[in-house]
Amino acid sequence: MQKAPAAAARLAVLSTFIALAALFIAIALPSLAQAANRGGLAAYEYEPAEPAEPTPTEPTETEETPTTTGEAGRAMLVNGRAIAPMNAPTAVRQVIAAANKIRTTPYIWGGGHGRWWDSGYDCSGAVSFALHGAKLMSLPLTSGSMAAWGAPGRGRWITIYSNASHAYAVIAGLRWDTAGDEDESGPRWHEALAAAAGGSFVARHPVGY
Repeated sequence: MQKAPAAAARLAVLSTFIALAALFIAIALPSLAQAANRGGLAAYEYEPAEPAEPTPTEPTETEETPTTTGEAGRAMLVNGRAIAPMNAPTAVRQVIAAANKIRTTPYIWGGGHGRWWDSGYDCSGAVSFALHGAKLMSLPLTSGSMAAWGAPGRGRWITIYSNASHAYAVIAGLRWDTAGDEDESGPRWHEALAAAAGGSFVARHPVGY
């Protein structure tokens, strides 16, 4: 007759255990869900996240993008030396400075092609030397080769005019040429822009200038 109280006691213990288990589950489930959302638990079913949009980048400067804004300035000619305009880009200033260094050298056919620093320069050698001053040209070119160099047409700051027998440049509004002096003594600056040598010329310019 003592089995009934014992069974009742076991039932009471079991009921208490079930109640505690239910309470634990009720408390633990929200925490487990949060952990799963944080990646603490592996999810059995999930929707893959869409790939993130690539971070937009600033457009790169194109080869033909001008290096300055506004009208291109005109260099001044003072005692045979060109003075760069105030708004000239650094490269244009360097080209002018390089040309000034050889502006009193004599004309020598082939001069400036075997080496940059020479005792004299021919037409394309003088143009090549000036452009090399701004690292716009890595090797001296012949006048014929300049007809295919750089970009086609006139530039804002620098234009090279060339044909098979002659080449000259207009740089910041001044002509850099070995032709046009009375004695045609060598590379010189000229205010007149018209070609001093005969023939038709192809216009090219350094990319960006």
